[in-house]
Amino acid sequence: MLRVAILTDETGWHTRQLQAALRARGAVGRCIDLADCHIDTTAHRHGLVVPGFGPTLPDAALVRGIAGGTFEQVTKRLGVLHALRELGVPVYNDARAIERSVDKSMTSLLLHAAGIPTPPTWATESPALAQRIVMRESAAGHALVLKPLFGSQGNGLQLVGNVAGVHRALPALKMGFGGLAYLQRFVPPLAANGEPGFDWRVLVVGGRAVTAMRRVSAHWVHNVAQGAVCHAAPLTPALADIAERAAQALCMDYAGVDLMPTAGSASIEPIQVIEVNGVAAWRGLQRVTRFNIARTLVDDLIDRRMAAVRGDDAARDSKLVR
Repeated sequence: MLRVAILTDETGWHTRQLQAALRARGAVGRCIDLADCHIDTTAHRHGLVVPGFGPTLPDAALVRGIAGGTFEQVTKRLGVLHALRELGVPVYNDARAIERSVDKSMTSLLLHAAGIPTPPTWATESPALAQRIVMRESAAGHALVLKPLFGSQGNGLQLVGNVAGVHRALPALKMGFGGLAYLQRFVPPLAANGEPGFDWRVLVVGGRAVTAMRRVSAHWVHNVAQGAVCHAAPLTPALADIAERAAQALCMDYAGVDLMPTAGSASIEPIQVIEVNGVAAWRGLQRVTRFNIARTLVDDLIDRRMAAVRGDDAARDSKLVR
């Protein structure tokens, strides 16, 4: 029986969904907090201790959540993910992909480098430079979204610059922003069919966009955690293409890609990628999706990622025989 470590700092609906999907495939999922994993080079041959797995390692690891902590604690938790991959355990998504997506500035940089439409973005530790950027953008009529670099679920977002014709200054960066300004040009929400503004969330699994929804909200923040309402949305070729390219740019097994429609002009692409989530929640998306999302993730983990590792092992064994 396959034994999968579901790496999470909290259990609930998502972990239950994953455990049920694993059982349906004849596997077992054990929830493990990365904070409880540790390195002990005297304990086992491989030197890694994963609670509940004794002297062995899990057959695969599925990352559902990483608790915050000090720089040292988070470094060690990501180090465990790196170690699992180096020891031959498929990690879904692995530490490299999570690092790229959790750091919003790196996400923006990689999307830009790949030629994927995304709003102009700045990240700086200099308050003076950040102030100049805000003043320049405000003078040009633009608002900016100030985001915590490691934030999630729409928490802590602020509008600065030219907001509805009034200049809004940059706040002190030491409070809530870790002394760093991550600024992204604001894309005003578009209304559709008489509804408030919306954005799209597209789920990409194994390199393929599989489902989409519109998140509708009277507020400019469209996260479900902030009160947005989910509606089924057709997965158009345009949405699928840009979401798949975004996930590929960050080398992700699965991703929740957030996209905004724009008013459209000769200089602005009609769809902009706002964020790419490497530990994406899907409870809201499941409400408007006909198939079981957890089962799709588990099938991709077992049939693609684990099969690829088995294929690599077989290839190495073949070379040794020769």
